[in-house]
Amino acid sequence: MSNPLRIIFMGTPEFAVPSLQLLLDSTCEVVAVITAPDRPSGRGQKLTESPVKQCAVANGVPVLQPEKLKNPEFLATLRALNADLQVVVAFRMLPEVVWAMPRRGTFNLHASLLPDYRGAAPINWAIMNGETETGVTTFFIEKEIDTGKIIFQEKQLIAPDDTAGSLYERLMHQGAQLVLRTVQAIEAGSYPQIPQPAVREGKEAPKIFRETCEINWNRPAADIRNFVRGLSPYPAAWTTLNGQLCKLYTVSVVDPEPKKAAEPGDYWTDNKTFLYFRAADSWLAVHDLQVEGKKRMKVDELLRGFRL
Repeated sequence: MSNPLRIIFMGTPEFAVPSLQLLLDSTCEVVAVITAPDRPSGRGQKLTESPVKQCAVANGVPVLQPEKLKNPEFLATLRALNADLQVVVAFRMLPEVVWAMPRRGTFNLHASLLPDYRGAAPINWAIMNGETETGVTTFFIEKEIDTGKIIFQEKQLIAPDDTAGSLYERLMHQGAQLVLRTVQAIEAGSYPQIPQPAVREGKEAPKIFRETCEINWNRPAADIRNFVRGLSPYPAAWTTLNGQLCKLYTVSVVDPEPKKAAEPGDYWTDNKTFLYFRAADSWLAVHDLQVEGKKRMKVDELLRGFRL
């Protein structure tokens, strides 16, 4: 029986942890984990280890945390590990000198059905654009980001009430299973390598910034609802309410009685139980939200102590 592949795992956030744990629980040999350096976080700005580092340390796996991936000392350490394969899940962009190093290559897990939704935020944009289906893809890394040959893909339905948070949770675990399946196929020497077609217009997933998250009330209500759930719970869609920043987490399209004339962006409330915002074609009821300086809460809870 041949020796198992020597694997280096690269990842940082919670999304990568199930993939790493599955590999550690399998017959694979994970010789090292590469993750982001410890960063200050929280009120006390205490140095915090990434979720992937915590998993690696708990399992006794050596951890590397380079600031720069082209650092000569880091590259020398990487070569000395003599890995057969590198597995990347939610990590930063790799220079060619790193991804081209192992003899079996480097593959990445991406949370979409490539080539659709290449980029930094595929889960968010799929929901924001009203998609009803997405999935996970493993592919070999090449020079252009998210463009390498596809190894495997699996689909995942997007439910009408899914948020970025609920879809993230399912894709995280589905992706972990696909990572293990991909490693096993590469180890067996039998796996596809399918060239990607060009990405379709409107199917990109660029990085999300604060200004990306501002609600445009001139859009149809159904589109705004998708926008809100695609950004919930993080980083959250926002608007202004009484001059204060207000994050919206759950909304629904409503047709309230009596009819009320309003312009897009106007709000309507009884200051007890409901808060509606006017979109281009209808009203949206807000169900939970967070006003600047307050915690996230249900709308009736907010209105008990916050008069509009």
